Amino acid sequence: MVLVGERAMGHGSGFAPHTHPVHQMAWAASGAVSVTTPDGAWVLPATRALWIPAGVPHSVDVTTSAVFRSVYLDRNPHRWVRPTVVAVTPLLDELAVYLMDTALPAAPRRRAEAVLLDLLRPVTAAALSVPMPRDGRALAVARAILDDPADGRDLDAWGRAVGASGRTLARAFAGETGLSFGRWRTNARLRAALVLLAANTSVAVVSRRVGYSTPSAFIAAFRSALGVPPGSYFGSS
Repeated sequence: MVLVGERAMGHGSGFAPHTHPVHQMAWAASGAVSVTTPDGAWVLPATRALWIPAGVPHSVDVTTSAVFRSVYLDRNPHRWVRPTVVAVTPLLDELAVYLMDTALPAAPRRRAEAVLLDLLRPVTAAALSVPMPRDGRALAVARAILDDPADGRDLDAWGRAVGASGRTLARAFAGETGLSFGRWRTNARLRAALVLLAANTSVAVVSRRVGYSTPSAFIAAFRSALGVPPGSYFGSS
């Protein structure tokens, strides 16, 4: 059985960590949403969905207005046991809309469900984890960077702002987030970039807003972290 639902969600809304007894495929039919699981966080535009196996805790954050779409399935044809990103092709998207019709007769529903399952294809999409440190001074730095990803201060400068040495902040980020400060800031910048790109903001504008001196530097960082350039990430296949 496949059930499909969607909900319009505003900026700053979301769902706290929860689980489902069935498998879920989640994405933004418009805009973009961020889905976080114990394996990491993914920003999902209209062309990529996250397969969330039954029982896996996950939360949803909306950083720009979006239509959040979910497909709930009692079957796992690929036997995926970890969150997996799949391509949302135009046909898969249309089938999801078709299956939202609760009055659809059983026979055409079964045929549509079978085609939808056949269309599930994994795609490359690294998780962008941006865990928050617990240390109050490091947390203040993290929040400031999330508010302004373009802020390029180094750890010594941040230390002077929050009353700690750069070395202390480096230890806090590494020990409490599992990421070096540099990697944490890159992930924060790229996650912000994905939200902007999903809103059709140009690469040149995005690169400047998230702290890269040139579009080519931004594209290189994007490709290094996510495996593909920005245009391919938001492609339909």
